[in-house]
Amino acid sequence: MPRINDMVESKFLKKSDVDPAVLWTVTAATQHDVSMENQPEEMKWCLEFQESSKPMVLNVTNMRLMESITGSDDTDDWIGKKVVLYDDPSIMYAGKVTGGIRVRAPKGQAQPQPVDDSDIPF
Repeated sequence: MPRINDMVESKFLKKSDVDPAVLWTVTAATQHDVSMENQPEEMKWCLEFQESSKPMVLNVTNMRLMESITGSDDTDDWIGKKVVLYDDPSIMYAGKVTGGIRVRAPKGQAQPQPVDDSDIPF
């Protein structure tokens, strides 16, 4: 029998779509209207993937993680990069533990190193 999460349809990725974790390729960072039907437009940035027709709505944490993974705050530099999407059960929303989607670098991928600017004279 199907699970309830499998029965609830969404045009955006939900945590059950990435449990177990998936390794996907970023194809775009675009804005989408995430508002409910018959509600005012609410535009949010989303990541799109080669392996899925559903985009992932980005929150600030996942934006910063993508910046760290790719070494760039320019979303054009994220295109073509492989990332792991997974259900993180510790994510909180509105003061409650709800779980949610997190992004991380694939295992074995070198993380960008911070610049050592200690010898810069200013």
